[in-house]
Amino acid sequence: MMHPLLLLAAFQEAGSPAPDAGAADAAGAAAAAGATVGGIIGFVVWLAVIAGMWKIFTKAGEPGWAAIVPIYNFIVLLKITGKPVWWFVLLLIPCANFVVLILLMIALSKKFGGGTGTTVGLILLPMVFIPMLGLGSAQYNASA
Repeated sequence: MMHPLLLLAAFQEAGSPAPDAGAADAAGAAAAAGATVGGIIGFVVWLAVIAGMWKIFTKAGEPGWAAIVPIYNFIVLLKITGKPVWWFVLLLIPCANFVVLILLMIALSKKFGGGTGTTVGLILLPMVFIPMLGLGSAQYNASA
C-alpha cells in the first residue's frame, strides 16, 4: 500500500487534481453526528431500563435504588424471582450465565403475571420489556 503523501505526490506529478480534503472533513463530521445521535439514543434507552428496574424492585417491596447498584441489583433480582442467592456465582460463569438469565426472566415474567409473550420479550428485548413491566400495570405476586 502506498503512503498517503506519496499518493498525493503521484497525483500532483501526473497533473491530476489532488483528492478533495473537504469530502474527508464532511465524512468525519457525519460520523461524529451519527455517534452523537447514537449515544443520545443509547442513553435514553439506558434510562428507561433503569426506571423500569427501579419500579420492578419497588413493586416487589424492595428498595428502588438497588436497581442502580452493580452486583447488588442481581442479588435483589434473585430474591424477587425466588431463586437462591448462590445463583449469582453462576452469573459469573461464561455460557452458564445465559441459562441463568433466561431462567431469571422466565421467573420474573411469572411473578408479574406475564404470559409467554412477555417472557420471550424479556429474554430477547429486555430494553423494551423491562420498562413495560416496571412502568406498566403489572402487579407483583410473590406466590406465583
